[in-house]
Amino acid sequence: MSVDETTDERAGILLVDDMEDNLIALEAVLGSLNEPLVRARSGEEAMKALLRRRFALILLDVRMPGMDGFETAANIKRLDQTKDVPIIFLTGTEDDSGYAFRGYATGAADYLAKPFDPWVLRAKVSVFLDLHHKNRQLEVMLARERTGHEAVLARLAELEAHLAGDDPPDVPALRGQVGELRRAIARGRAN
Repeated sequence: MSVDETTDERAGILLVDDMEDNLIALEAVLGSLNEPLVRARSGEEAMKALLRRRFALILLDVRMPGMDGFETAANIKRLDQTKDVPIIFLTGTEDDSGYAFRGYATGAADYLAKPFDPWVLRAKVSVFLDLHHKNRQLEVMLARERTGHEAVLARLAELEAHLAGDDPPDVPALRGQVGELRRAIARGRAN
């Protein structure tokens, strides 16, 4: 299932390979995961796609004309917005021991030789997707918590301004509210 990157706000999987048959095979294996799959036929196309949208994972062919997979990965890891996106290298080379070492040294999260076992690839991709989704949930929860704390701090500043005024209304009640807000903040920090 290919999805146009401009119409889907979910993070997807970037498939980078110069061979059409390999892209078709990856789409067939990963289509059941119901995640957007975005194709790139070169390292240059991959970099452009990464600047247009977020990705949960990149599957990157090692041997491509022009910018190869290692150079592409190095460029990905240099950018602040993409440096933490996991990369699984895929290669069809017969002697891949040196390539695997180079891939991991470049920042790869994993390395698979072609032909790969579709079940293994789908399982590995599923783990990375699950981690990505859980990280996003944590980010949302932290943002909500920050927003709540900011609202409490704003209300606290407002109440303290009333207390500092020349003729504050019902000072004991305001002091009680300030105390409650301070306790709420302290509980939030303890959690």
